[in-house]
Amino acid sequence: MVDVAAVEETVKRLASHKGVVGIAIVNGDGVPIRTTLEPELATQYAALVSQLVLKARFMVRELAADGTDDLQFLRVRSKRHEIMIAPGFDRDHSYTLLVVQEPQAE
Repeated sequence: MVDVAAVEETVKRLASHKGVVGIAIVNGDGVPIRTTLEPELATQYAALVSQLVLKARFMVRELAADGTDDLQFLRVRSKRHEIMIAPGFDRDHSYTLLVVQEPQAE
């Protein structure tokens, strides 16, 4: 069960950081269920990040000597934005958190 109040507090806290452009929480199907981004942009980020997480998770598991390692965090940085991705950040590991920020704002 997801604690909605805790999710809202986390989104609010993250959004208050300098340079944060937007936040999205994405379900296991790659659909944004909570976002501060424009809906169309959130859908685009969610779809692309979901594919990236699947590929990165596969790579991490393949490179693990015993196959039990898993992807914990992923950071993608370009000149315009930095995307921080926390797959399976919830207790049930069924949601992905992504934060988009301006890299120079750190």
